[in-house]
Amino acid sequence: MNVGMFISDTGGRRSTVDEIAELATWCDEAGLASGWVPYLPWSLDAFVSLTVAAQASDRIELGTAVVPTYPFHPMAMARSALSVNAVAGGRLALGVGPSHPSVIESMYGLSYERAASHTEEYVRALRRAFEGDGTAEAHGDFFDYSSIFAVPGAKQPVLLIAALAPRMLRIAGEHADGTILWFADETALAEHVVPRITAEADAAGRPRPRIVSAMPTAVCDEAEGRAQAAKSFAAYEQIPTYRRILDRGASGGPADVALVGSVDQIRDRLLRWRDLGVSDYVAAPFPVGEDRNDSLRRTRDALAELAQVLAS
Repeated sequence: MNVGMFISDTGGRRSTVDEIAELATWCDEAGLASGWVPYLPWSLDAFVSLTVAAQASDRIELGTAVVPTYPFHPMAMARSALSVNAVAGGRLALGVGPSHPSVIESMYGLSYERAASHTEEYVRALRRAFEGDGTAEAHGDFFDYSSIFAVPGAKQPVLLIAALAPRMLRIAGEHADGTILWFADETALAEHVVPRITAEADAAGRPRPRIVSAMPTAVCDEAEGRAQAAKSFAAYEQIPTYRRILDRGASGGPADVALVGSVDQIRDRLLRWRDLGVSDYVAAPFPVGEDRNDSLRRTRDALAELAQVLAS
């Protein structure tokens, strides 16, 4: 199992360019496999952030988790992704997803109609643009275009979909390189995510999909960590997509599923994830206790240790 970490906007902070560069360098030097950035209303642009991270690191994979599809034409998304991947020397993992009605409709003022169908058509359009034959085209219900398209130095990135529901997992298995998860516990992994996406990839004749599981993480007293997680991530319970994946698991809410406790406790859970088929774990460190910086530093140090254990 590969171990990665969010390098911006975790634990409630709003990261600067310098902080993103600093954490990308830290991940590179600490032996982590990857560094990830979200796409949030209060964050730097994800592609700009990863361009900064690419110049501050030499080795780690750089991922978006995730860029929403609706606000971006597929050619615009493809151009940005291929440009970043040219800077990064082929280290980009492009994570995309339809986001949520509360974001797309309320914040962007766009329609969220037929989100799964939109995602499937969008991913096909991205794949077409990534082929590198000098053209991009799509002909479907949402997009109808044919264009000259090229990016100097382009390399095809890894393509991942934020897929939690059955149809989205089918799309990820058939058309992408894997999925990115959030709040999927061991039960949800074993009974829902892993068997569905793996079966779909097999049926489509595609390689075994990557299963990237991101999770709030804190090395701390377990009870204190769960209490803080209940406060920090309560809003996610109101988002239907996350509520459904929590209900598919054995956990009541984010406080129950978050990775908190000692290094040994977190390691034991991650070993179970690895046995279930999770290929990548991405930590979203969050602070617990009065000393925010010390808490985050303790968690990062543990990640460096876990990266060595879980890679063996």
